[in-house]
Amino acid sequence: MRLKKRILLLIGLVSLILLLTGCSEIKQPITPESKGLWNEYIVYPLSWLITEVAHLLGGLYGLSIIVVTILIRLVILPLMIKQTRNSKAMQSLQPEMAKLKEKYSSKDQKTQQKLQQETMALFQKHGVNPLAGCFPLVIQMPILIGFYHAISRTRAISEQNFLWFDLGSPDPYYILPLIAGATTFIQQKMMMAGTENQNPQMAMMLWMMPIMIIIFAVKFPAALSLYWVVGNLFMIVQTYFIKGPDLKKIPAAGKAGGAKK
Repeated sequence: MRLKKRILLLIGLVSLILLLTGCSEIKQPITPESKGLWNEYIVYPLSWLITEVAHLLGGLYGLSIIVVTILIRLVILPLMIKQTRNSKAMQSLQPEMAKLKEKYSSKDQKTQQKLQQETMALFQKHGVNPLAGCFPLVIQMPILIGFYHAISRTRAISEQNFLWFDLGSPDPYYILPLIAGATTFIQQKMMMAGTENQNPQMAMMLWMMPIMIIIFAVKFPAALSLYWVVGNLFMIVQTYFIKGPDLKKIPAAGKAGGAKK
């Protein structure tokens, strides 16, 4: 129950951030003179960086967004590696967690409180943080919203096109939203490999996040979908190199389990 409350709290926090940053200044152009912490430290630096990289690339703003996305991913790479390792540690603890659930199978309140205490003690013993997977989301949300503002409030970006779409308008063929949703699913599937069947909440998020990404990407500027797609591809490659051996073991383990049955 506590984990559910924390997930709801996180969703509420993200929604509040979206409300506070998305409704106030979205129609005002971003310039060096724009005031406020949000404009000075998030939106304008992103706008400036995209614009400067585009100038280096011959005015190709779509290519600039790809390069800037990769740069941002490289900056937060240590945090993402920590998240991936935490996910692996959580997976290795699943047998012990299953034993605890079997030991405290009674549904009365005292037994469930004891189960939560024992579970948290297990996490602390092995240095695992069950909410570590939420931290990258909290950090990426300001960047994501900042990208949306930088694209919408910088005329040079919003008026450019790239491949088949305009950066400042939704993808007319819905190709990018579908790719963004598919890559989100693949990336999360790799991160949760071996644990989603044992944790219904994680299995629910595995489907919820891609659907939410597609819904948002259909309405948001295509440049934001491009950011999602590039970021997801980066994460897929990163996860493969970190969890590659474990990803190969999971299907083999499943076949072995079926053979024993």
